[in-house]
Amino acid sequence: MPTYRSGRHELGQNFLTDRNAVDMIVDLVSRTDGPIIEIGSGGGALTLPLQVLRRPITAIEIDPRHARTLERRVGPTTTIVHADFLRYRLPRTPHTLVGNLPFHHTTAMLRRILHAGHWTTAVLVVQWEVARRRAAVGGATMMTAQWWPWYDFGLAGRVPASAFTPQPGVDAGLMTITRRTDPLVDPALRTRYSAFVHTVFTSKGHGLQQILPRAAGAPAKAAVKKWLVRQRFRGTPLPRDLSPEQWSELFAITDRCSPASDPKQAGNRR
Repeated sequence: MPTYRSGRHELGQNFLTDRNAVDMIVDLVSRTDGPIIEIGSGGGALTLPLQVLRRPITAIEIDPRHARTLERRVGPTTTIVHADFLRYRLPRTPHTLVGNLPFHHTTAMLRRILHAGHWTTAVLVVQWEVARRRAAVGGATMMTAQWWPWYDFGLAGRVPASAFTPQPGVDAGLMTITRRTDPLVDPALRTRYSAFVHTVFTSKGHGLQQILPRAAGAPAKAAVKKWLVRQRFRGTPLPRDLSPEQWSELFAITDRCSPASDPKQAGNRR
């Protein structure tokens, strides 16, 4: 059964009807490589223009009516799949993701995308404020910081509400997510890194000078203070002001001092 229905409002979707917005998306996808997986093809507003790229397309559509209608309109290299993207098994080979995500289900879909392997680039239409937050405009959110070592988030442009039918109450943003070829943190340490970022964002203190030593804990406190001196921050910086590289450096410092990273102590706890 579908997991992201939203009444009769076309399963929660607002369909792109503006040619300029479609052209922007096709242009971004044209700079990527590999087969294309489209999330929520609807009536084919993106699917059909994407065919000019002459690459294999698999369009995932949850509404059986749209899937049946679109299947009769596409070329031989495009496959329409009636399925729920949140449950669809993505290919285990490199591919590009593209989609106009339902605003009410963006978080669930982004988490599904970020946890999936093998795709190289995602070109996504999401709510404007979501796109800004994910691209760290004005500072990074905790979710962005937790995924930064493995992904680069970009903001490609703003899509006005008038570009959609039905018209939503807010504008959309066109964002890109690119998988880093050289991760800043070993993927095997993702759980520990994510917990570290959460600790920093939720720790109390007036700026990083107070927050980081407290979040690092006693074993790493001295090393973190030395790191802070080298950064030469201005004003009173906060966790949102750290760059991807700074997050990875801080994690490396604290993780080296953590009992969890010591094989001898880990063995003693078995």
